[in-house]
Amino acid sequence: MSATRDTGVADVTATYCTRCGKLPDEADHTACARWLAAEEPPRFCAQCARRMKVQVVPTGWSAECSRHGALSGGAGV
Repeated sequence: MSATRDTGVADVTATYCTRCGKLPDEADHTACARWLAAEEPPRFCAQCARRMKVQVVPTGWSAECSRHGALSGGAGV
């Protein structure tokens, strides 16, 4: 669950926030962690930071990145 980012010096492995799509050092992710812990679906891919297609149903959720495939959570999804 990592992606590479060109920093001009060397490639760095980074994991993007699945709620806001930013790198860990770009923002305070306290609210993001609280939001995701409440069983909310991720909105951004952790590998490439692309916005994902998300569907929420009464039994859970599904999220799909156009590059990295689908995730799901909840009881019946």
